[in-house]
Amino acid sequence: MHSFAYRANALFTFGVTILAIMCVMASLSDNLNTPSPQAQIEVLNINWFQRQPNGNDEVSLTLNISADLHSLFTWNTKQVFVFVAAEYESKKNALNQVSLWDAIIPSKEHAMFWIHTANKYNFVDQEM
Repeated sequence: MHSFAYRANALFTFGVTILAIMCVMASLSDNLNTPSPQAQIEVLNINWFQRQPNGNDEVSLTLNISADLHSLFTWNTKQVFVFVAAEYESKKNALNQVSLWDAIIPSKEHAMFWIHTANKYNFVDQEM
C-alpha cells in the first residue's frame, strides 16, 4: 500500500501536468490567430496653420478615421489601444513622430468604428 506522501505527490504531479498541457494549448491557440485589422484615415481639412512667435509651426486637422479591428480580439484580448501618428522629416531631425489621436477599444462590440474628428493633440513642429 502507498503512503499518504506518495499519493499526494502523484496527485500534485498529475495536476501540474494538466496545468502545463492547458497552458501550451492556450499559447498555441493564441499564436495560431492571424489578425488582419483594416483602417482608413483621410485628412479632410487643414483647419488652421500658424507660425508661433518662437518659430514653431502648429497645425489643426480634420480627420475621418474608420477601422475594423474585430480580428484583433481573441479570448485573450481585453482591450485594444489604437492611435494615429504623423511621421515626417525636417531639417533638424531625420524622423519626427507626433501623436494626433488615440482611443481605447474596450470590447469586440466596439471594434468597428467610424469617427469624424479634429486632431486630439497639438501637431507642433519644433524648428529650434
